[in-house]
Amino acid sequence: MTALPLEHVHVDPETPTEGPEPAVVVLHGRGANEQDLLPIAREIPETYHIISLRAPDRLQGGYTWYELDLSAGGLHQSQPDRTDFRRSLDLVDESIDAAIETYGLDPDRIGLLGFSQGAITSLSLLLESPVDYQWVAALHGYLPASHRELAPEGIADKPVFIAAGSADQIIPEARTEAAAERFDALGAAVEYTAYEAPHGVGGEELADLVDFVDRLDDRQ
Repeated sequence: MTALPLEHVHVDPETPTEGPEPAVVVLHGRGANEQDLLPIAREIPETYHIISLRAPDRLQGGYTWYELDLSAGGLHQSQPDRTDFRRSLDLVDESIDAAIETYGLDPDRIGLLGFSQGAITSLSLLLESPVDYQWVAALHGYLPASHRELAPEGIADKPVFIAAGSADQIIPEARTEAAAERFDALGAAVEYTAYEAPHGVGGEELADLVDFVDRLDDRQ
């Protein structure tokens, strides 16, 4: 295992090209692990490296990026524990820097793909440093209070794919929609859809995600 701060799985592109290659950094949801989203990540273009990171803390049979702050009134009002969240954001950032050097990735073509806690983490990382990411796909997440008021330079026209589930009982559609509205207000190139789905990724959502990544070159 290569020495990144976070345990991970690396998958080489099926169709290598000359020079530095693009990569998608994959962040799983609460209670899952670095294997969980690989079937989804493998559907994106064959020229991408896949770097799937494992969250730092154990949770039952899987891992978590942070504990939940439930002080606002329960799961649907929950926020990331600020100390845990800050640590995970930094660990992901450090792991991406290490992966760029280790695997010869193109630093200008790094995408983030996150589900649930991983989506929350991905959106927050984009707001902290838009220049570091070519695009973000956030599935069934929300924008935490700690990052809601950030308005960084470099976010305008950034491709952001945000997906919600109309039957999601973990992260309600309204929370995800609010994140999409915030990024739209900041000028990002937001593609937002609420699918008739629970807390998971269905076939239509996956097809739209793949299409979003396929069209990235057309946006540049």
